Amino acid sequence: MYFDYLAYVAAVKRYSQRTVDIYTDALQRFAAFAVPGSSSDDELLEALTHQMLRSYEVHMMDDEGLSPRTVNLQLSVLSGFCRYLMKEGKLSSNPVNLVKRPKVEKRLPAFYRDESIESYFAKTEHSASRDELEIFKTYGSEDSKTARQMYERRLRRMIISLLHATGIRRAELISLDVSSMDFQRHALKVRGKGDKVREVPVVDVTCDELKMYLEAVGSRFGEVEGPLLRTWQGKRLYPVFVDRTVKEELSSETVRKSPHVLRHTIATSLLNEGAGLNSIKEFLGHASLAATQVYTHNSIEKLKTVYSEAHPRAKER
Repeated sequence: MYFDYLAYVAAVKRYSQRTVDIYTDALQRFAAFAVPGSSSDDELLEALTHQMLRSYEVHMMDDEGLSPRTVNLQLSVLSGFCRYLMKEGKLSSNPVNLVKRPKVEKRLPAFYRDESIESYFAKTEHSASRDELEIFKTYGSEDSKTARQMYERRLRRMIISLLHATGIRRAELISLDVSSMDFQRHALKVRGKGDKVREVPVVDVTCDELKMYLEAVGSRFGEVEGPLLRTWQGKRLYPVFVDRTVKEELSSETVRKSPHVLRHTIATSLLNEGAGLNSIKEFLGHASLAATQVYTHNSIEKLKTVYSEAHPRAKER
């Protein structure tokens, strides 16, 4: 029965494959607990009660040791499934609404300091320089160790540059094609969650760096069509490659190192520099303003600056 729901969220809701996989796992786990060894739709439907769901919540927390955040995610998936069954006329109400959710400690987004990011770009400037590009062009088509190292240094820096400049998600970065970039308008066409397309502005310095990277691609592969970013073998990037690149390139950082932290970083920087929440929402491709408002908690430094300049007693000793 839940296979119809999974097909619905994939085809109609247009959820990403990763989200569909999470939903699949959550529904399979509940079915294994509530109706073990059965594939009957009727038995699964009968198991969707407040009592069974409460027992499942206790099982996840006490027996499996899952965190409150994970338990809430599992219950949210089941709630969506029940709402779907209500639309189909198979349930009269949503039993998940009667289950008290575990309290989740609010986690603020981690971000890198502007000085740290500037330090990284300063240290890796040569990897993205015109001089190194010209050297690479002399034997870029050769499959040598030196050529590969030069190409991969440029690629890794390009990954960091694009993630930081545009705030796009990892999956959005991977899906970019050469045709996604409009150099005349300095805009990047991004396909985000729910297959929604948005345009993201790209600063001049990143545009220039991207042009030189594509010159390196042309020297290596003889053409610049298809994936915008590609490995030394010419393949499209993949999640582990991007994650590993961020961890290695930003190894000196003390906070968690992931592509999403770069997204948090540029959002926090934009907010600190006076950008409005609605503009940041559109920039990041958030579906609601609530998802963007979390960045206001990271702006204490900006608040302290305003406070020290405006408060009548701030400068008194």
